[in-house]
Amino acid sequence: MNKIICNNYIEMSRYAAQIIAKQIKVRPSAVLGLATGSTPVGTYHELIKMNRAGKLDFSKITTFNLDEYYRIEKHNPQSYHYFMHKHLFSHININSGSIHIPDGDVDCADEECRRYDCMIEQAGGIDLQILGLGANGHIGFNEPSSALFSNTHLTPLTIETIQANSRFFANIDDVPKYAITMGMSSILQAKKILLLITGSSKAKIAAEIFKGRITTDIPATLLQLHPDITVIMDREAASCIAQ
Repeated sequence: MNKIICNNYIEMSRYAAQIIAKQIKVRPSAVLGLATGSTPVGTYHELIKMNRAGKLDFSKITTFNLDEYYRIEKHNPQSYHYFMHKHLFSHININSGSIHIPDGDVDCADEECRRYDCMIEQAGGIDLQILGLGANGHIGFNEPSSALFSNTHLTPLTIETIQANSRFFANIDDVPKYAITMGMSSILQAKKILLLITGSSKAKIAAEIFKGRITTDIPATLLQLHPDITVIMDREAASCIAQ
């Protein structure tokens, strides 16, 4: 596990964007796994700047997002479809047909999950998966549990996650109680993983990733099983890690 500690969020975002840009330049038709939430927004903005400057081409890139709320309509401002277009897709030269996000408004979630896994397989798998870290250690919406699903699945959200995400909604009652998410096996099958962690609120849970203990109570600890993972964090997020 490669650990990189940056001075602040801006530096972390730029460093992460450089790693993603390198992947795209090495393989212009790369398959990227993308995350939502506030953490990767700075990284996406750096990628937009590279694209606008003509230094990065997304025309042959394929993307798969980690998750989406269920149920929620695509045009809802709180949906991850809306989020990704607002913060990335609407500002780069990516083919709209190459963008994949779970459909959170289907009647049969199980069928949507199977469809999503098949699309990832047909694309040849994910070359580089970008991840954020939940305050309770969740990855995607793989919440702490005695057991975890391996592939894309419908999952109930914990009260901690609902409370954390309520800041994006008018009130907590509006937060969806379920989500469709890639499973931990789906995530670990990516050829490379880039985990971004920022802020003092993530410091204690971030430290658990580096202790060598693996538990489904902290899903992020399973990332230690991956052979090629880079963790980039700012100094606040790294404050509880033994130096």
